[in-house]
Amino acid sequence: MAIDRLRIFLGGTGLAVTGLTPMTAFAQGEAMGGVGLKTAPYSPGPNPEPFSEIEIVSAASNFFGVAAQTIAGVIERIFRDNGRPTGYIAGAEVSGALVVGLRYGKGELYMKHRRPELVFWQGPSAGFDFGGDGSRVFTLAYGIRDPREIYHRFPGVDGSLYVIAGFGVNYQRDRTITLAPIRTGVGARAGANVGYLAYSRTRHISPF
Repeated sequence: MAIDRLRIFLGGTGLAVTGLTPMTAFAQGEAMGGVGLKTAPYSPGPNPEPFSEIEIVSAASNFFGVAAQTIAGVIERIFRDNGRPTGYIAGAEVSGALVVGLRYGKGELYMKHRRPELVFWQGPSAGFDFGGDGSRVFTLAYGIRDPREIYHRFPGVDGSLYVIAGFGVNYQRDRTITLAPIRTGVGARAGANVGYLAYSRTRHISPF
């Protein structure tokens, strides 16, 4: 009724009234003493927010420097097997082998609403595995609720190696946490061996 009377009054004075809307909560707060509504800072709960497939494809595409379509098939396969990850590690590694091999890497662990955390990994391998290489590694992390949960040993999962569009993927698993490293190259060294990787806060020379 008050707005109708105001419209009639202003109409009589030749002024137009447009865009009259109810006051927002913030405007009401300003009107009641100049104090708007305050938003509480985000506090991570026990179940961290996972990444969507689109977010992971975009991050991996930028990391490897390839088109999104190139990496999408790999990501789709991992999502089909494991669902949405709660974190990922972007880094690089070097490895070499003559039947018995070694692998060393360094990267950063990303989780939503948290700062990136530096991660090192190292481990032995054994199998039909010869030569050496260096590669970029993008690892999807499942079941991690806190960055500290990454710091222990993850055995490889037998028979988990597959290659899509020149990227090799093999799973590592310990209890409720699964890691899915994506490595560049054909992937013969990505998982055609049996071993483990130990993740740590600092670099270790010994892989054991």
